[in-house]
Amino acid sequence: MQRHYAMAWLLLLSAFVLFAVASAFELPEVFGHKLKSSGIADAICGVDSGTSSPTVPVLQSDSLGCIVPVPCGTAAQRILFIGDSMLEGLAPRLAAYADKNGHTLYSVIWYSSTSEVWGRSDKLTSYIQRLKPTYIFVCLGANELFVSDIERKRACYVEKIIADIDTIPFVWIGPPNWRKDTGINALIASRTPQGAFFLSDGMSFERGHDGAHPTRESAAEWLDSVVRWMPANALHPIRLDIPEVPSARPRRSYVHQPGER
Repeated sequence: MQRHYAMAWLLLLSAFVLFAVASAFELPEVFGHKLKSSGIADAICGVDSGTSSPTVPVLQSDSLGCIVPVPCGTAAQRILFIGDSMLEGLAPRLAAYADKNGHTLYSVIWYSSTSEVWGRSDKLTSYIQRLKPTYIFVCLGANELFVSDIERKRACYVEKIIADIDTIPFVWIGPPNWRKDTGINALIASRTPQGAFFLSDGMSFERGHDGAHPTRESAAEWLDSVVRWMPANALHPIRLDIPEVPSARPRRSYVHQPGER
């Protein structure tokens, strides 16, 4: 009797092993019906079966083919935030995040600036040399939404900004479109590494009297959206726990007026 039980258990174990192995591969159709994977292999390796998008970025695959997520940096950062007048709304919220998480924030607002203005100047290089940031945020493009032939006119300047940033981790926050642009978002996205560009186009904003700038409250929500996007999408995510206060001041803010060089 014990021998019969042993044989039965052996048959069940063999069937389970065969089923688990088969579920790891693309299964054939039987009588016109496609067999579905059991998901066992996915559960073991943590590999998405293809039914949903991954929720973490893939840094590389290990020896078993399992995905390895980009780790979130926990070290205190010296953050440099450069851009146009959109920083009036964004920088106070980022400053609150910086204070909450032990980072130091420096902001540089250059009113009416564009990628061309920054690309023709040595200001970014100068600020990097002076402040020695370990992380950079950029918000540019709002003043270039409707430039014609944008690729020819602006590509070299976008590339110059990225070259000036060099190896410092960064996120470029795209402009908050109020109408369809002529290609500035596509241009920036094509020149930045994957995970270094946040597309703001398509978001809903409460606008100020000029119809372009988000209100302070809406700009804070905009920055919150960037922060929520970073852990699963940014090339170099950093610690940005939600602050208790709505805004704060950067360690220091630098302001440049239109026409400066």
